[in-house]
Amino acid sequence: MTFFKFCPNCKSENFTFPNNVRFHCNDCDFTYYHNIAAAVAIVFTFEDKILFTVRNVDPDKGKWDLPGGFIDPGENAEAAACREIKEELGLDIIPNDLKYITTSPNNYLYKNVPYRTMDIFYEYPLNTDMISINAEDEIQDLIWVNRNEIDLEKIGFVSIRKVIDEKYKI
Repeated sequence: MTFFKFCPNCKSENFTFPNNVRFHCNDCDFTYYHNIAAAVAIVFTFEDKILFTVRNVDPDKGKWDLPGGFIDPGENAEAAACREIKEELGLDIIPNDLKYITTSPNNYLYKNVPYRTMDIFYEYPLNTDMISINAEDEIQDLIWVNRNEIDLEKIGFVSIRKVIDEKYKI
């Protein structure tokens, strides 16, 4: 399956795009690499609880997610994490207080384009569980879940399920 129907350069239908990684037009020699996108996810903790968002948009609308998002060009991961948290939750967080956890590959199907991402996970402890939604278009709800009550099936993205299961679930 490919999301291209024609070469973006010459409109030829004579191309290869194995695994949606390297597009090559056999007529004009145009080549496009569909590389991974970088994203950040923040695990907010309070006491023995983790904050999950409930997605208000596809992919995985209605599933649990972590606050975060894509890294913009020219931005480092810590700056992206702080920007995304300000946009989504209205919180000003300090980059130096982000604790790096790990990275994990993910698949992000958006408008029938299969993006592959590399998700960078950080932990950020909070002194309160009183958090509000700033981006209601993206987030339906916020829920705090005790680590021993996390239902991995409710989490939308593979990378988040994996990291929560390996690092946080009791």
